[in-house]
Amino acid sequence: MDRMLYVAMNGAQQILRAQTVVSNNLANAATTGFRQDLATMRSQPVIGDGLPTRVYAMAERSGVDFTAGGIETTGRDLDVALKTDGYLAIDDGRGGEAYTRAGNLRIDGGGRLMTADGHVLLGERGPIVIPPVDKLDIAGDGTISILPSGETNVVALDRIKLVRPAAADLMKGADGLLRSKSGAAAAPDASVQLVPGALEGSNVNTAHALVSMIELARRYETQVKLMSAADDAARSTDRLMSLS
Repeated sequence: MDRMLYVAMNGAQQILRAQTVVSNNLANAATTGFRQDLATMRSQPVIGDGLPTRVYAMAERSGVDFTAGGIETTGRDLDVALKTDGYLAIDDGRGGEAYTRAGNLRIDGGGRLMTADGHVLLGERGPIVIPPVDKLDIAGDGTISILPSGETNVVALDRIKLVRPAAADLMKGADGLLRSKSGAAAAPDASVQLVPGALEGSNVNTAHALVSMIELARRYETQVKLMSAADDAARSTDRLMSLS
């Protein structure tokens, strides 16, 4: 009975891990530019002396769904969506470069152009700092043009660093940001285009995620019933042994 109990216990544990992935996707269904995580199960034999006697399931985040989300027009000067494959390059706050498609930008008290979650946006000349301006425009190629306060001539300040690394070369961190697996910064790609005054939504299919949550909950209940059955069988065996 220990094998039955072990298999059911392990199954319940891995289903809970898969539920964590789906729950995180659901929680970010309204997050700008969010890319949902994918969860899969794989069989893993228990390695020990001799041949494996047990095989358990292991849930793992197998990757990221890079499907684009829908684009919604906002009309806000600091909102940008990516029209093509590619990413905005940002400072990840740890001395490295990370990538995102969340284009809901803001300017902090020091004039730095940042993402909504507080990461500094990178330009082709480094971190982008906006001086006092009367007007700011972001072009489709990422060029930032400003009309400095008190002046009459529009000047090009910098160009947002837009990159297009291959999906296979990216990994997603616990902070939700994408980074290069090699740790090297991606080169700017002039073919990446923006849609000014718009935002890209999350690519989470809420209905599909809810169905997955229900299916996982039912599978968890099945594993719990199996554990209960294994316990009942063990108790029955003990009673029979005590009578002999």
